[in-house]
Amino acid sequence: MVQCEMCGAETDSPTTVKIEGAEIDVCDDCAEFGTEVRQPASESTSTKYSTGSSDGESSASSGGSGASGSSGGGSTSRGPDMFDDMEEVAQDYDERIRSAREASGLSQEELAKELNEKASLIRKLERGSMLPSDSVQSKLERRLDIALTEGGVEDTDWEGGSASGEYTLGDVVQRKDS
Repeated sequence: MVQCEMCGAETDSPTTVKIEGAEIDVCDDCAEFGTEVRQPASESTSTKYSTGSSDGESSASSGGSGASGSSGGGSTSRGPDMFDDMEEVAQDYDERIRSAREASGLSQEELAKELNEKASLIRKLERGSMLPSDSVQSKLERRLDIALTEGGVEDTDWEGGSASGEYTLGDVVQRKDS
């Protein structure tokens, strides 16, 4: 006997239904609350991956080529993405702003007025409790003649511990008991 995942009642033949996007096994009484999910026949599941069936070969080969195309053919390198060339705000942006403002002989209020921003924004930026928006960042860089960004992070592929160059979870994890 299996328990209904909705009400907890014991049932001999649970029905798989989809309720709010989740597929659960329920009793006949609770099945009315969801949409029944049709399970594929076990015969089609077994032939899908078998090598003897022509349907299985075509779906396996098309699935295999799609997977290898997206993973780069099993290599550990990946293609560039939009974040590779982005510059990141420097870790010490707050110190850079404060020291440049003080070197210019401006108070926080005076700088805020020149930038057409609030003095509280300048205080938060110098405290490091807030990152500057793109527009505020460019205003600060122009007015104080500083750079608040660091170049994009060079993302090099990590070589795993095995001879094939692939890595496993064991290469990354550090056990607490050792």
